[in-house]
Amino acid sequence: MSSDHRLYAYLHEEFLPLDSAYLHISDLAIQRGYGIFDFFKTHRGLPLFLDDYLNRFYASALFMDLEVPISEEELRETITRLIQMNGLSASGVKMILTGGYSENGYNPGPPNLIITEQPLTLPTEAQLATGIKIITHEYVRELAAAKTINYSMGIRLIQQVKAKEADDVLYHQHGVVSEFPRSNFFIVREDNTLVTPAHEILRGVTRKNVLELAARKYKVEEGTVTLDDIARAKEAFMTSTTKRILPIVSVDGKPVGTGKPGEVSLDLLQDLIELEEAQMKP
Repeated sequence: MSSDHRLYAYLHEEFLPLDSAYLHISDLAIQRGYGIFDFFKTHRGLPLFLDDYLNRFYASALFMDLEVPISEEELRETITRLIQMNGLSASGVKMILTGGYSENGYNPGPPNLIITEQPLTLPTEAQLATGIKIITHEYVRELAAAKTINYSMGIRLIQQVKAKEADDVLYHQHGVVSEFPRSNFFIVREDNTLVTPAHEILRGVTRKNVLELAARKYKVEEGTVTLDDIARAKEAFMTSTTKRILPIVSVDGKPVGTGKPGEVSLDLLQDLIELEEAQMKP
């Protein structure tokens, strides 16, 4: 994308240049960090798995007692128009619903809906070939079932992740694993059974797709995953909208399996790519 390519955003029922889209400081997203969001990617100007992301967006809004100010049909039309205006071949679209402008900095006001679109970068071939290293941290995300804008812990741990020459941090409580700040987690047992945490997590759309794809050829389980389970695992990987499936080769400095990306992880990645391509067919 050229440096002079102008991007647009949606705010207050208007399409505005991205660099002209602002919220007032009284918004509860600023005052108290209150709000929800969702994020999906596009390819060749088409949103992928949009139904799933909209369903989760509305579910998060309901969970947080926020009302989306336009209907789902209007939201779809708005997204379509924004994608057309920005003209990006591959992008990430973020929908944010804030707590609204608050008179006293605490009570919610009418929610503000913001939609932005930015160019998207997927994991490189080098990352897929070598896998990533992660650390663990004892923490459970508040209101894990909703996709809130509160990422305080993950952001606070960025420097710790870098200091340990890792790529991300996996949350656990008393040794029971939940999720990454922005991704879901899977292990592959020695018998090729896939297991992913079922509690205290955000149920990712990519997680859902991977479970469905994996069930066609492997045994899958949603349940409890512990740090001890990871130590005995054959493979591990993370899933998210932007990362798809990214193999994990080291946890807290200890190798997972052979310490290299595993066959099951890479096999499922190809299945997921094919599923995405099928979404783009008429």
